[in-house]
Amino acid sequence: MHMVHIKNEVRRKLERGEVVMGMMHFIGSPMVVEVMASANLDFFVIDMEHSPIDIDLAAHLIRTADAAGITPLVRVPEVNPGLIKKLLNLGVRGIVIPHATRETCAAAVQAVQFSPTGMRGSCPAVRQAGYGAPDWQEFTENANKEILVIPLLEEKETIDDFEALATMPGLDVFFLGTFDFSVSAGVPGAGFDHPIVAAALERVVSLAKANGKYVMTTVGDNINIDYARDILSRGVQMISYSADALVFRRACLDIAALKVAAEASV
Repeated sequence: MHMVHIKNEVRRKLERGEVVMGMMHFIGSPMVVEVMASANLDFFVIDMEHSPIDIDLAAHLIRTADAAGITPLVRVPEVNPGLIKKLLNLGVRGIVIPHATRETCAAAVQAVQFSPTGMRGSCPAVRQAGYGAPDWQEFTENANKEILVIPLLEEKETIDDFEALATMPGLDVFFLGTFDFSVSAGVPGAGFDHPIVAAALERVVSLAKANGKYVMTTVGDNINIDYARDILSRGVQMISYSADALVFRRACLDIAALKVAAEASV
């Protein structure tokens, strides 16, 4: 295990203009991480906001990701510099900030960046530094360059104020959280076929692109190629397919429907 020169494959793929696909990870299982990698997903987001995953389990999931060849990101419950530091020390490649605002985004950039651009604390005895990087300055410069900060845009006020975030240094990918945004905008559950949600996405994409940033969104548990293709055609490069638990549940519902159909035909 040698992580002194951290590579962020998601960042590289975005820079090359590729589409990047992944999933929110609620189940908290190294085996599920390996399964996602075996299916050639690009990333997964360890959910520490809503799921019961704790820092100890997150460490195992990040190690599994590195062994299996999939990029680990984490959604933190809030901008807590102590928790963010521990996750970065483990080697996570990106931090998703829920309910992003100007203040929380600025605080997140400070938390993830070593000096001079931030206030992340230094310690050589961590996994990301290979338990003792020989050239600390080179290590910190590389770590600063590779980490992704991903604000989750979930409130109408954040979309209205989005220009301030789009121009803020240190923010890379903007994640439009459709479910929370639709609730905030007064159209609960609406998707991109609704004009209010479509307009929000258009605003985010145009301002992000103008500032050399990327846009990510979710399609819920709706694994529909045409719907995904439509979103990508609007300038989104990164898609998260809901939570793994919901994807699994949808498969279970399909199986249960087969059972009902079989009983009906008897």
